[in-house]
Amino acid sequence: MTKTFMFDALREAIDEEMDHDPTVFIIGEDVGHYGGSYKVTKDLHSKYGDLRILDTPIAENTFTGMAIGAAITKLRPIVEGMNMSFLLLAFNQIANNAGMLRYTSGGNFTIPIVIRGPGGVGRQLGAEHSQRLEAYFQAIPGLKIVACSTPYNAKGLLKSAIRDNNPVVFFEHVLLYNLQEQIPDEEYLLPLDKAEIVRSGKDVTILTYSRMRHHVLQALPNLLKEGYDPEIIDLISLKPLDMQTIGESIKKTHKVIIVEECMKTGGIGAELIARINELYFEQLDHSIIRLSSQDIPTPYNGQLEQATVIHPYQIIQAVHQILK
Repeated sequence: MTKTFMFDALREAIDEEMDHDPTVFIIGEDVGHYGGSYKVTKDLHSKYGDLRILDTPIAENTFTGMAIGAAITKLRPIVEGMNMSFLLLAFNQIANNAGMLRYTSGGNFTIPIVIRGPGGVGRQLGAEHSQRLEAYFQAIPGLKIVACSTPYNAKGLLKSAIRDNNPVVFFEHVLLYNLQEQIPDEEYLLPLDKAEIVRSGKDVTILTYSRMRHHVLQALPNLLKEGYDPEIIDLISLKPLDMQTIGESIKKTHKVIIVEECMKTGGIGAELIARINELYFEQLDHSIIRLSSQDIPTPYNGQLEQATVIHPYQIIQAVHQILK
């Protein structure tokens, strides 16, 4: 076991997969000589060279389209968005090409591509650099969507995503890159379609993902001190949602709180509520509580920015409300 930063865990995953499979390459802005805007590709250029670590112009639609074309020829591209917000410029390529070509070609093509990079609300990055695109992409048929939250799951999930024969949109939170954790020295892979039970409990199911996992864990000591016993589930897979794990927890606790950094309107939480009501409505003893970000562009002002996202004290208040 080695204590590893999350950005290093992601770099190790890419390095191991590039070493394992010569068809894997990475493409994006500043991924080569500079080593990536958050150093996820640091030193890989000196090992693999220009043809496998491709620096591109500022042209997301072009290099994403080129990567999809490469995937059709049985290469395995990793597209790094310097910020996931910039990949809105490649929305057509991701939706109409990456997501649909396997289907519209009658299965003649597979699209083994990973589209990854930093997202979420950072520290005063401004509205255009603070987007949460998971809900934008969730409605697109043909995509898998994963949100890592720890160095351990970041490495295991990224390795699995690179090996998958489907397009995977892989979300990393900009404020988690410097998170450290002991991870195994030996190789490991994690499933892309399974949620993680972070803590078992019997009183209430708290569903969360990405950075909000850590806000929930910050609230946990206070909740335990007050005698509450929450079950905490990190969704990890945002598409498909692991409704089996979620359902088993609801059948035990009969109460649900959703904690997300996504916007409330049309967010991941909205889809979760719909699915839970369809499948497990009769198991619920209380209406679902949803804690989501404000439906406004993220302010640059630091205090206003903090006011838009969910904090541990709000999670504690929600548990009080649902268990009163």
